[in-house]
Amino acid sequence: MDKKEIENRLRYKRTNMANMIFVSGATGNIGKEVVKQLIKKGIRVRAGVHSEQKAGILKKLGAEVALIDLNNIKSIQTALEGVAKAFSLFPLVPNLAELGANFVKAAKVAGVKHIVWSSGMGADSPQAITLGKWHRAAEKAVEASGIPYTIVRPSSFMQNYVNFAGHTIKNQNAFYFPQGDGKISLIDVRDIAVVVSILLSESGHEGKAYNLTGAEAISNYKVAEILSEVTGRSISYIDVPVDTARQSMKSMGMPDVIVEALLELSAIIKAGYTSAVSPVVEQITGKQPIAFRQFAKDHLQFFE
Repeated sequence: MDKKEIENRLRYKRTNMANMIFVSGATGNIGKEVVKQLIKKGIRVRAGVHSEQKAGILKKLGAEVALIDLNNIKSIQTALEGVAKAFSLFPLVPNLAELGANFVKAAKVAGVKHIVWSSGMGADSPQAITLGKWHRAAEKAVEASGIPYTIVRPSSFMQNYVNFAGHTIKNQNAFYFPQGDGKISLIDVRDIAVVVSILLSESGHEGKAYNLTGAEAISNYKVAEILSEVTGRSISYIDVPVDTARQSMKSMGMPDVIVEALLELSAIIKAGYTSAVSPVVEQITGKQPIAFRQFAKDHLQFFE
């Protein structure tokens, strides 16, 4: 290989790396869908994973995979080297703010030019619940970083009915939450991913924060009604007492601090504070958000 060919290859590599986008939490609900959307756009993706055991599907999609430890700044920095933009998504843990600060420090050293930051609905409220406070503390890290950023604050996910209630819906024709008849502006993570992919691939969204919801707010009783119609079975929503929900979550091995934070979320759902609907998904994507009925049809195999 002559000198000119080597220089051309290095130039090609630098150009490709400059257009690469990093996606953290790439094996999770949102992250995997963001990877799909970016690759569909022809964008090179480096997918951050905690274990290569779950990385097979990402490789099949065409993503480059990087092992990452969010507790280790050097690990994050290595994963971000040569990356132009990044999507940051953190697990639901009490030290979420610390993980956010780690990501920002690593991104600054790595030279990341834009971060799309995944937070939670209500994080900016003065009356934020515990989960919101954790998210807001993490948001402040990117706001103070000097790196151009965009924050997305999604509502509760439709996919929660697969991940947390799919088993009992299939086997007991019922699901259980301590949420009364409170309405939730549920959003499909596929809509979140489309929005995030646009924010990462287009300019003009820097310094902004967007609330992301579905097109309507529905109660769990309505969810049960829709699931009944779609599955052809009678599906019931059981409004369980808080103590019953607490014991159930603890029996699954959830830490007390997470249990109480989730019960606090259920309490504000029951009180009617999660029904706000935002037009942002349609404004950014040009399409109506996916309705719960369509979500249920698309995920029927998880409920049958």
